[in-house]
Amino acid sequence: MRIVTLSPVLLSLAFAGAAHAQSAATEAITLDRLRVHGQRPATVAAPAQARERLAQRAGATAWVDGESYRGGRVSTLTDALGYAPGVFVQPRFGAEEARLSIRGSGLQRTFHGRGLELLQDGSPLNLADGGFDFQAVEPLSARYIEVYRGANALEYGAATLGGAIDFVSPTGYDAAPLRARLESGAFGYRRGQLAVAGAAGAADGYASLSGLRQDGFRDHAEQENYRLFANAGYRFGDTLDGRLYFTHVDTRSALPGNLTLAESRRDPRLAAPGNLALDQRRDYRLDRLSGRLAWSPSAAGTLTLSAYYADKSLHHPIFQVLRQDSRDYGLDLRWRGHYQGLGLRHDLIAGVAFAQGEIDDRRWFNLAGRAGAPSNRFDQRARNAKLYLENQSWLSPRWAVSLGAQALRSQRLSHDRLILGGRDESFDKDYGGVSPKLGLRYLAGDGVQWYANLSRSLEPPSFGELSGGPGVTPVDKQRADSGEFGLRVQRETLSLDFAVYRARIRGELLALNDGQGNPLGTVNAGRTLHQGVEFGLGWRFARAWTLSANYLYNDFRFDRDRVYGDNDLAGAPPQQLRAQLRWSPDERFYLEPNIEWTPQDYYIDHANTFKAPGYSVAGLRVGGRIGAQWNWFADARNLAGRKWIASTNAIADARGQDGRNVLPGDGRAVYVGLEWSGDRIGARGD
Repeated sequence: MRIVTLSPVLLSLAFAGAAHAQSAATEAITLDRLRVHGQRPATVAAPAQARERLAQRAGATAWVDGESYRGGRVSTLTDALGYAPGVFVQPRFGAEEARLSIRGSGLQRTFHGRGLELLQDGSPLNLADGGFDFQAVEPLSARYIEVYRGANALEYGAATLGGAIDFVSPTGYDAAPLRARLESGAFGYRRGQLAVAGAAGAADGYASLSGLRQDGFRDHAEQENYRLFANAGYRFGDTLDGRLYFTHVDTRSALPGNLTLAESRRDPRLAAPGNLALDQRRDYRLDRLSGRLAWSPSAAGTLTLSAYYADKSLHHPIFQVLRQDSRDYGLDLRWRGHYQGLGLRHDLIAGVAFAQGEIDDRRWFNLAGRAGAPSNRFDQRARNAKLYLENQSWLSPRWAVSLGAQALRSQRLSHDRLILGGRDESFDKDYGGVSPKLGLRYLAGDGVQWYANLSRSLEPPSFGELSGGPGVTPVDKQRADSGEFGLRVQRETLSLDFAVYRARIRGELLALNDGQGNPLGTVNAGRTLHQGVEFGLGWRFARAWTLSANYLYNDFRFDRDRVYGDNDLAGAPPQQLRAQLRWSPDERFYLEPNIEWTPQDYYIDHANTFKAPGYSVAGLRVGGRIGAQWNWFADARNLAGRKWIASTNAIADARGQDGRNVLPGDGRAVYVGLEWSGDRIGARGD
């Protein structure tokens, strides 16, 4: 393993930071005002409860405070998740769509994500076939974000390679009664949010309305997005409470496409000629209603019933004009509690979930962005049923062992409604299996714990893999056997996350494109290997100084493949570092230089014939509080005005040629923002 040479360095840094924090004198901290509105509902965990729950996993997790990223521009998932340990996220041309990956999950995707479960308040945002849309998330309306890496997402019944990310909404109990925010900046960028909240007796509610408009750094990159996120809760008694959630998303995005490396160095603002000629776009509407009912019959645990219904419409002129109308619904019944047995204390999570989705997929030949003659039509149905269980037993006050599994049964059914050339592309595929997990946790004391686990993941293909290309590719499921070992430190002045993992994958789903970015469909690889290091740091080493960092070492490769040997998998840089140093003498002002660094070139093709260059991009944020209710910021990005490559295609073989496979990053930009909060109710981390 190539990662072995880096482990001592990072471990030394981890222990050095821990030693410094242990010797630092405890300082008095003045918290914001905290207003208490009676007993908190069981449907939503308070931030402190959520952090404790994440720390109880025998594996790698992360928690992101929704307030932590509001001190700068908040437009893409990189703004919200860029410092979440173990998360690789890089947007396309400044848009919300991105390559979002954990441990190499869904590595081939820079759009319409796959390989992990995206959740909103514990309910899946994924379609029933496993794909998800980045536009369904509004980071500004998240109170906090939970990240479960790999098999640790068994908390929510997920057994994908990447794990799960849950965006948890504020409620009327912990949000300001009124909050308004405006952002403005380069490339015609305008963004605003208005949020209201309140609680009265047993009822509470929260609503956020946000909008974004930008021309974009590149030609043909305009975006216009509007989102409404709302929830309302009611306590029916001491043991029963419920909450309803409503989401409306309406987004329109032009797609500038990929350039050659030479074009991006000459003029990164260009759009690809094919994208202009076909007026390629992604216009998307989503209406979603979900609910949770939590029953806590005793202090021993809580039974939660979740249900959701989503209606989505996608208009997507690309190599063809796609129109997809889908309806998804699902149920999840989950018990989380503790009990005594065999003289030991046990923590138990057990659940059963069902999801079904139906898609009307219509396609036409693209005539300059307009629909020409019909090219295909499918009626598709995805169905999933899963049973999951995880039991953590305390062998002693310091040692705990976890044993769990997920059983999954999935169906992907597609009827070809437009048979051309005598070829019927209908299919009916079933997938199933059991994904076990064994974990061990040791509490070393003083906020330090070690963990290790072994697990298996199983991922059926989405319709994007089965019929997302020019033709149907009836691929099999993707399976992986994984192991991880890590250290977690949580102290007053130090937060440290260190994990080493290794996954052997069979049948990895690799979506291939040609040199112009057009899809060729998906294949199952033979054997591949994903291994690496995840390192996250938050260290307040002096009263006014805080260092934050997120480092990833990625070693993703074929394993004695007949065609590719031991070549690197395309699309992910071997190393990435995001770091920022914050100086804040008091809440009235902060100064925060930051850097994003990818030190090595990396391949854009599995044949390893052509590389995208590494990069370093520096930025600077300043801001602070004015009085009790106003906050301001200025966020400068890419200060040196570098021409850099943010993301790439992942293709089979570039044959050493510079095809249109790279996506230039944004140029020099400055954004400013102003936020007014009517009353600061919740203290950070309460």
